[in-house]
Amino acid sequence: MRERVRAALEAPRFHQVIIAIIVINAATLGLETSVTAVERYGTALAVVDHLALYIFVLELVAKMYVYRRGFFRDPWNLFDIMIVTVSLLPTAGGLSVLRALRILRALRLISVVPSLRRVVTALLTAVPGMTSIVVLLGLVLYVTAVMGTKLYHATAPEYFGDLPTSLFTLFQMMTGDAWSDITREVMDEHPSAWVFFVLFMLVCTFVVLNLFIAVVVSAMEDEHAEESVQATQDLGVAVLTELAALRAEVRELRERIPVTAGAAAGAGAGDRSPAAPAPRRRGSARGRTGGR
Repeated sequence: MRERVRAALEAPRFHQVIIAIIVINAATLGLETSVTAVERYGTALAVVDHLALYIFVLELVAKMYVYRRGFFRDPWNLFDIMIVTVSLLPTAGGLSVLRALRILRALRLISVVPSLRRVVTALLTAVPGMTSIVVLLGLVLYVTAVMGTKLYHATAPEYFGDLPTSLFTLFQMMTGDAWSDITREVMDEHPSAWVFFVLFMLVCTFVVLNLFIAVVVSAMEDEHAEESVQATQDLGVAVLTELAALRAEVRELRERIPVTAGAAAGAGAGDRSPAAPAPRRRGSARGRTGGR
């Protein structure tokens, strides 16, 4: 029974059904934000939501039954348990805010779709490499915020009035949001301020942020390389298994062929008819004729 359940869980069609249920459930949760949709189809939306939740629970129970302790060794299974557990919590009274967390079930697509799982794994792998970049970015923001507060707090207090305001302004400029408007407002009083802002944008936007992209891309390349190596190893194991099976079959055939040939030779010797008498010689017949 366990092997049958395992085969059903690992079947591609089962994964497709789970993906479809997750998408449908996410769509119904989105429709619940519409007052008109709730008034017309509120009961149907609630039924679909409960059915999807029950299916997810049954899926997790079946996986626990099949994989046993190995189920808890997979972090993606723990991720699924967390999401489903949040959905099972009561949403009445003071915990009504948990109703908004039901949409987290849509995140199960990450654990079900292999391509999304690879992307998230690559991002998590890149986190250690991002630490030094985050420290560098924070250092640059802090130094420039202190400089901007000292230089332009009187000119533009709404942007550089104090250190927290300057930090937020520079972070906004780093994202490319209205940085030219802020720069021009300061340049009306300080024409040389463009040097400060241009250097800041070059360092933060075009250097530091691109370092983030480089680290993520490198991590994804490493992830793809590991998958290629694993696929090659699996293919090699499959080929060696097939070769071993073929060698066993050939060995068995070789063991059978001599016995069969010997039996056929024996049967041929037993069925052979006795030799026919040799024909008389013409010479002896002529001699007898002449003697007569």
